[in-house]
Amino acid sequence: MTAFVHGYVQGVGFRWFTRSRAMELGLVGSATNLVDGRVEIVVEGPRQACDALLAWLRGGKTPGSVDQVVEQFAPARGTFKRFDVG
Repeated sequence: MTAFVHGYVQGVGFRWFTRSRAMELGLVGSATNLVDGRVEIVVEGPRQACDALLAWLRGGKTPGSVDQVVEQFAPARGTFKRFDVG
């Protein structure tokens, strides 16, 4: 799954909290700041865990302030072995 998170999500520890939550859910992937202010989150793992991460992203308990999350699902490619913050 790839999710683009819009809002006040840079410079507030958002990527590190996302990493922690994703790892708790057994997901691997990455969280990266984009130049336009969004954070791109790419994760691989069970659909149920991806859905739980999406619910957390939208749930109002993240650092900063999330205005919108736009996600897209695709088959996992096995690219990741852990969760990286870029």
